[in-house]
Amino acid sequence: MARVIEPGAKLALPVDYAGVSMAMTRPIIERGARDLHLICVPTGGLQVDQLIGAGLVATVETSAVSLGEAGGAPRFNQAAKDGTIRLMDATCPAIHAGLMAAQKGSPFLPMRGLIGTDVLTNRKDWRLIDNPFSETDDPIVLVPAIHPDVAVFHAPMADRFGNVWIGRRRELAAMAYASKVTLVTVERVVEENLLADEMSAAGTLPALYVDSIACAPKGAWPYGLWGEYPTDTAELLRYATMARTDEGFLDYMASSLPEPAQ
Repeated sequence: MARVIEPGAKLALPVDYAGVSMAMTRPIIERGARDLHLICVPTGGLQVDQLIGAGLVATVETSAVSLGEAGGAPRFNQAAKDGTIRLMDATCPAIHAGLMAAQKGSPFLPMRGLIGTDVLTNRKDWRLIDNPFSETDDPIVLVPAIHPDVAVFHAPMADRFGNVWIGRRRELAAMAYASKVTLVTVERVVEENLLADEMSAAGTLPALYVDSIACAPKGAWPYGLWGEYPTDTAELLRYATMARTDEGFLDYMASSLPEPAQ
């Protein structure tokens, strides 16, 4: 699936609790497409850190990057310190607003909460205007649409018709709606049509928005997957310790990546 990821692509990746496709990390690295623009929806973690460490990332658009209980993301922190990646600071609502604008076919979405913040000061692509519908001074921020080239995530299951069950993780749907291509790894493929069952239909992303599916059991590990398995915090801590140095990162990556999606 990683063959569709071209150099310079904008890649949308989900927050750690929403279904990170760690199984796609090795194929993306082996693909070797550089100068990637990572869009974290709305924050990044282990996968983002590993792609940065592999030297594939030029830009990170995010509201945060960390390993949660395991602390800071060492390759991200080092790259930010060295200035080897471009940072586009955002907020969680701003990331979601940009994706929503894209899915609605709008060039932007207005927001108020950014006014007066340092984030707005540092984002020259966000515009502060006067509300044209107000008779008094009423500033508002326009957040431009975010158009990812590729969205990548992991989910519990898909059906043989190409529908994917995402439960209440609506950020995954937002990623798929806004992106040109959506790649999904799943724990399993079921025979029944998920859209035909009233109990699963509301939490199902239709095949219309999914371009490719691969079966990858434990594909989110060492992250957990809701209703399937918990996060392996000890493994995240091990990575956080080893990846503090270039050599430690390379040693970890050579021995600890999960099996790629099939």
